[in-house]
Amino acid sequence: MTDDDMRALAKRFFDAVEQGDVATLRSCYADDARIWHNTDEAEQTPDENAETLSGFVKRISHRVYANRRVNVFPGGFVQQHELHGTRQDGARLTLPACIICRVENGKVTRLDEYFDSARVAEFRKFAVS
Repeated sequence: MTDDDMRALAKRFFDAVEQGDVATLRSCYADDARIWHNTDEAEQTPDENAETLSGFVKRISHRVYANRRVNVFPGGFVQQHELHGTRQDGARLTLPACIICRVENGKVTRLDEYFDSARVAEFRKFAVS
């Protein structure tokens, strides 16, 4: 993939979450991809991640990935951003993040998420309701 292709994949992936389009997000993953979170050190499959994100988009509205900074490297990309959203009680939240993606054949094969655990706790208050 060219650098432009890699940037386009990153844009399509994160735009899908903003729009609540979990099917498009899921299509960006290779079938055997693994998604890891620093806050719980758990790995998910693409289907498990799609389920998690489905709940997220139902409970957090007005999702925006602001200040996107994408850096491409051979075989993947890193994106730093601030995820903004609105909880069900109207409170606005901001979650700075760094996402590292490995890519093969135009699909994400591994995604490692790095979030501030204290800020994640605010988002998760509404993730299980």
